Amino acid sequence: MKYIVLLSVLLLSTSVLSQENLSGSEIPPMFPQCASVSFQQRSLCFRSTLKNLVVDNFQVPKMLEEKTYEGTMVVLFEVNRQGRFEIIYIDAAYNELKEEMSRVFKSLPEVQPATYNGRPTYMQFRMPVKIPLEKNTEPTVVTIGEEPSEKDLPLAKEEKIVEEEPDVFNEYDLIKPVEFTHPELESDLNIPLSHEMYTRFDAELNRIGTNTHTASKPFLYSEVAPYYDFKAEQEKLLKNTSTWAGRKLWNEHLVQFQTKDYWFTIDFGLDLQIGKDFQQNAYDFTYNNSRMAILNGGLGGNLNFYAVAYENQGRFAEYYNFYAESIRPDGGDPAIIPGRGIAKPFMNGGYDYPVAEGYLSYSPSKYFNLQLGHGKTFIGDGYRSLLMSDVASPYPFFRLSTSFWKLKYTNTWMSLRDVRPEVTADGSFRTKYMANHYLSLNLAKRLNIGLFESVVWQNDNDRGFDLNYLNPVIFYRAIEFATGARGGNAILGLTAKYKWSNQVNMYGQWVIDEFSSGDVFGTSQSWKNKMGYQIGVKYYDAFNIPNLFLQAEYNQVRPYTYSHNKEVVLNYGHNNQPMAHLWGANFREIIAIARYKKERLYGNAKFIYGKRGFDFNDGNDAFSYGGDIYRSYNERPFDTGVKIGQGNTANSFFTELEAGYIINPATNLKFYGSFIYRNLDTQVKTPLHFDNSTTWLNFGIRTDIFNWYYDY
Repeated sequence: MKYIVLLSVLLLSTSVLSQENLSGSEIPPMFPQCASVSFQQRSLCFRSTLKNLVVDNFQVPKMLEEKTYEGTMVVLFEVNRQGRFEIIYIDAAYNELKEEMSRVFKSLPEVQPATYNGRPTYMQFRMPVKIPLEKNTEPTVVTIGEEPSEKDLPLAKEEKIVEEEPDVFNEYDLIKPVEFTHPELESDLNIPLSHEMYTRFDAELNRIGTNTHTASKPFLYSEVAPYYDFKAEQEKLLKNTSTWAGRKLWNEHLVQFQTKDYWFTIDFGLDLQIGKDFQQNAYDFTYNNSRMAILNGGLGGNLNFYAVAYENQGRFAEYYNFYAESIRPDGGDPAIIPGRGIAKPFMNGGYDYPVAEGYLSYSPSKYFNLQLGHGKTFIGDGYRSLLMSDVASPYPFFRLSTSFWKLKYTNTWMSLRDVRPEVTADGSFRTKYMANHYLSLNLAKRLNIGLFESVVWQNDNDRGFDLNYLNPVIFYRAIEFATGARGGNAILGLTAKYKWSNQVNMYGQWVIDEFSSGDVFGTSQSWKNKMGYQIGVKYYDAFNIPNLFLQAEYNQVRPYTYSHNKEVVLNYGHNNQPMAHLWGANFREIIAIARYKKERLYGNAKFIYGKRGFDFNDGNDAFSYGGDIYRSYNERPFDTGVKIGQGNTANSFFTELEAGYIINPATNLKFYGSFIYRNLDTQVKTPLHFDNSTTWLNFGIRTDIFNWYYDY
């Protein structure tokens, strides 16, 4: 969007224009020699000094001097938050003029950046430069929004601008790139859902006084860029290398192309792992072999696109393989790889599981963003989400995000699948739909609250996608009643975040899956008391150590939450996986996380202790105890006295340590090593749930653009 605004400025016949009217809270950039002038003259001093520096250092190419060329070139540029000049676009009749102007701007000194409300900010300008240089007599300045003076108006008419006629028979050769400025880092593309990546800027987004909404993920780069300078942080990590291979390995995208109207990047990604499960005797090692083709791009300032295709083969630790096979789909395929997709057999107990994701992102104005694609959503400020998580396989979605005032309102419509044998019809998986909306409100500088509502319905009676749920501002619970008791399964949620300080944030969630207040708030511990909650705290720059992040979180969900009655397709799941917490329901857990990053090095430590309640399913006890959301709550053994951990009670402990090195910050390619210890201690050993202890060592190289969850 900003580039369209900038290009439209070309129609104005002013000399140097800033992006918007200067107000008392906005101060323009300043050269050191302008420090002694009055505030009212500072803007004029900046422009005069800049124009003089450019004119004095500009050398007209000899070929144009010989032609006695007369014309005007126009430079669009910005002064970034570090006070550096960066060219956005140069409009000139000859490439030699563009190259010379680029050289001059690279030689300009750093200045004091512009500020807005006391904080450094970007400011963008337009500057015409006349050839011959003697015609640049004064830096006539008009800020955008002001009326140009009469003496400015004839300027464009008097200029003799030499423009080459378009040559349609050579237009292929005229498609030439400009300098690649990493436009993706300010675009309306999603920031990939990676816990390590999001930790890098989480502190900046959560400072007291910011009007950010951090619970609705994934974020857009354009949402985060005002608070976290992606370009500057990436530049800090660049290696000094001049070879093409060195630049592509350490610093750049494999293919990066940019013009004034569009840009795109192409990358080849990897997720290569080799490891050992020391309790697994069947195979000598574990592995994952993923190759990715990744495409990013933008057309104009409003439309962006993203696509990634994965080709994967893998064999994992025994507990992970067992879980993947326990949620296998109908049709003979052996497993579903959690978070990824349906797998086919591959060599000696391995799995082949292709995955594809992608979306179109369109922003018709600064208030709206629309996305249509295949991917995931996350709602919450914690490591877990009890409302909407990224632990299930990708799914088709349409998302509408609206931001204004102190609000952000996110509506998402999804198409999900139930792939179990008992619901498959005519060899085809069952389709169901989900719609949810999440309203985030900053009540104060420190306090944010959010309201969440979601409904799942199935394609019964050729109902298809129910148009009732397309309304983004209606209460889904009311529609559920209107379409019948079996028409859908709705849940409500509440989120909150309090900024204790710039270093400490507290957050929480509350999910309700039953609307009988007497049972929810009663003392009989009714099975209808289907709810869960989360509380957590984040500590940034812990103990005043830069980039040390600590997090503690508690989650609990009562039995039968997210499940449904005999219409079991209406559970809160997709592809045999939960859409919220990966443990389903009937559990409580404590999580402790530490993350640290220094330049390209990073390290993570995670500890999880939980109490879970499984079903027995041993031939003697076939009741549902509320942990498996894919079973009907009508199969329960009793109506009251329902407690967390009931059934086959199990204690779970999981720890994961990881350390790595960021090879290429442009693609987030990492080399890493990880250690996982997992222990599950069950009350009764059953075919599906039994005592298990795992020690798993892993090494790999990975393009980190999605979250792997191994803590099942």
